[in-house]
Amino acid sequence: MTEDKKNLNFIEQIIEKDLEKGVDKSELRFRFPPEPNGYLHIGHAKSICLNFGLGQSYNAPVNLRFDDTNPAKEEQEFVDAIKEDIEWLGFKWDKECYTSDYFDQLYSWAVELIRNGKAYVDNQTSEQIAEQKGTPTKPGVNGPNRDNSVEINLGLFEKMKNGELEEGSHILRAKIDMSHNNMHMRDPIMYRMLNKTHHRTGDKWKIYPMYDWAHGQSDYIESVSHSVCTLEFEVHRELYEWYLEGVYTSDTIKVKQREFARLNLSYTVMSKRKLAELVENKDVNGWDDPRMPTISGLRRRGYTAESIRNFINTSGVSKRNNVIDVALLEYCIKDDLNKKAPRIMAVLDPVKIVITNYDKDSHEILEAENNPEDENAGNRNIPFSRELYIEREDFKENANKKFFRLSLGKEVRLKNAYIIKANDIVKDDSGKITEIHCTYDADSRSGSGTEASKRKVKGTLHWVSVAHAVPVEVRLYDRLFNDSAPDSHKDKNFKEFINKDSLSAITAFVEPSIKDSKPGDSFQFQRMGYFCVDKDSKADSIVFNKTVGLTDSWAKVQKNTNKAKQDVNKQLLAELVTMSNKYIKSRTPEERTDIEANIYTKAEALVLDGFTDDMKGLDTNKDLLCYLFVLNSLFAKGKWQDSLLTDDMYSFTSVCLLKTNSYVRYQAVLLATKNDSISAKNKELLDKIKLEDKSSAIRELLS
Repeated sequence: MTEDKKNLNFIEQIIEKDLEKGVDKSELRFRFPPEPNGYLHIGHAKSICLNFGLGQSYNAPVNLRFDDTNPAKEEQEFVDAIKEDIEWLGFKWDKECYTSDYFDQLYSWAVELIRNGKAYVDNQTSEQIAEQKGTPTKPGVNGPNRDNSVEINLGLFEKMKNGELEEGSHILRAKIDMSHNNMHMRDPIMYRMLNKTHHRTGDKWKIYPMYDWAHGQSDYIESVSHSVCTLEFEVHRELYEWYLEGVYTSDTIKVKQREFARLNLSYTVMSKRKLAELVENKDVNGWDDPRMPTISGLRRRGYTAESIRNFINTSGVSKRNNVIDVALLEYCIKDDLNKKAPRIMAVLDPVKIVITNYDKDSHEILEAENNPEDENAGNRNIPFSRELYIEREDFKENANKKFFRLSLGKEVRLKNAYIIKANDIVKDDSGKITEIHCTYDADSRSGSGTEASKRKVKGTLHWVSVAHAVPVEVRLYDRLFNDSAPDSHKDKNFKEFINKDSLSAITAFVEPSIKDSKPGDSFQFQRMGYFCVDKDSKADSIVFNKTVGLTDSWAKVQKNTNKAKQDVNKQLLAELVTMSNKYIKSRTPEERTDIEANIYTKAEALVLDGFTDDMKGLDTNKDLLCYLFVLNSLFAKGKWQDSLLTDDMYSFTSVCLLKTNSYVRYQAVLLATKNDSISAKNKELLDKIKLEDKSSAIRELLS
């Protein structure tokens, strides 16, 4: 494989193989098929970038198809918002399509399936149908309507279409196999009755196709070559192909469905239903609330299309579900805005300084560069006067040696201006500082070329002239949830983890250069972060949204949290190592079984972040066995994480497989046989053990 081929994601590799097998490049066509029942979120951005990116890579058309098959939830507002988001992200579609465009064709094909004995009308309750479907380990049984005649089914289906039957009383089901090992193949629903007005077809239809029936057929109608879906549709692929077989003709391209892992983001919920709940319950201020992970919310917060595309490209396309740290998204916007956002000075929590040796009736205009990262950004003028605002946290009355900002008797430089020295303070009756009296070095102005201007002091502060400051509203946004996986707790509602401090509004003071800014404009408030002008702004009252801070305040929280977790891990692992030693020394199988069960239970409390790092250099049997028990317990309880599949993991398993201790070797073989990746990496060792090991238990595992 060439270097270029190696760098392709697995979807692109599939397409390349199809081209090698004879698919003509002119036959390639892709689609993005959102349901217009809400606003798109950052997870949809991954699908958008993937599908439209494939179109760009292969110079192939990409359709935008609205899966509008549920009039109870879909609205024109959502259609318009989706189109706006895709265009904003920088993509153009070839054809704007709607599944509702194909309702007549889908209905005709359904009638053909009935005529061919491959579909039937059922009037059972949902509870009865669920009972008859069985379970993944128990086959389903045929229902009483499954063998009705074609004539009966055609007549009932016509009545369903005409709305002559009670809403919800009948459904059309595909007639496949009620004992199929794939539950989705056990006579799935094709049509249900809904007496709702559709946003495009009005009241024409009283029946609406289910997603599985409409999806593949719509792909086929549009001659889509590769239907790229998220991983949850992998189990639907067999049904997708069964439906297509009912309509496919050899003179048309046969669409291929392939699946990729959806985007999961920490400190975020990615369920459109849950996001809709937040909007409907007014936990947020609409779909475009800057705290929402919707594309419109991110745009309003100040995220750029480039930053989102870069985030999607960096996080990659994979076959396995994983969780991307929201810090990566924040890094991408900081990296983008650093190159393009103008710098300005803004004071969010002001305290006044008075320069006592500066003429009270004077002011001067100083010059500052707009963006040191962009040599073409130019300079701007900022007014300087006797009274200035600085950040309250930038002054301490009594400071230690490590405080390099302003304090009594110490000097700092005001950015783009002079060096000042704090001499005195004024307090109100409550003891709060209201003014800081300073003196300035008149020869120390930045860029003046004087010796004093080159004088070095340790601190540099941003500031705003009181007389010229523009008061603005600043909305300080933080993460909407204070839990990294708010919807992962089975016994708790995700809304219990809403961060009550996710929004606060303050009045800040900004230099006058922002007076002509308009909604969507982004700036770096120097030393504070990136901020964007909100659409609520008016000519005389500008509103800024905080996009992201220059430093990650959450990093400090996580650092403390991680330290606490590491302490817990250290203690737990010490206990588990002791238990593993007892396991090795135990005399009876019963004893070993009890110890193993206890280890499995305790292992649930371990934090797996950095877990593979802890495995490096382990050598003693009790240590190795302890970690093997933990890893096997993850499999046993369905809690394995793909992040554990590192080179450290493979080398650790190799070490264990080579050990002579039978307990260690057995657990290592057990781990490898449960995980294809570990097994493949250690194939030669496992083959050798299979031939040479005398343990019947190990031979049985490897058989």
